[in-house]
Amino acid sequence: MQKFKVLLVDDEAEFVKTLSERLQMRDMDSDLALNGEEALKIVSGEEPDVMVLDLKMPGIDGMEVLRRVRKAFPKVQVIILTGHGSKKDEEQAKQLGAYAYLQKPVDIDHLVKVMKNAFQKKLETAMMAATFAEAGEFDTARQIMAEEEKKGKKKK
Repeated sequence: MQKFKVLLVDDEAEFVKTLSERLQMRDMDSDLALNGEEALKIVSGEEPDVMVLDLKMPGIDGMEVLRRVRKAFPKVQVIILTGHGSKKDEEQAKQLGAYAYLQKPVDIDHLVKVMKNAFQKKLETAMMAATFAEAGEFDTARQIMAEEEKKGKKKK
């Protein structure tokens, strides 16, 4: 599988640093953000393929980051990783377009698998749209991309 850009967002500096190191041991690089504002700045500068996002952070919380990212950058696959979530939070995150909702502590191998699956979904959507475009089915290609964008804007 080709490498993909990962952004880890969590206000617990030690946790996010350790997670990044564990991903590096699996030949996966990641950028780090310690709050929502920093995450949004990074995403607008260099859009990641996958974002692993905590919910409870000071300032702009994870739910608001998810809302803004899915609206402005619908191709970014967002995985919520939280230690303080609830069923209500999970439902809201999925309505806002989160790819997955995981609880801390998480098995690193499971997280890596979910991240790879999220990236694969992004690739498949783009490849499907490209296939239709190459066949001259531009309306269908646009519809596929619009559907993906709509998922990000759903229930703002």
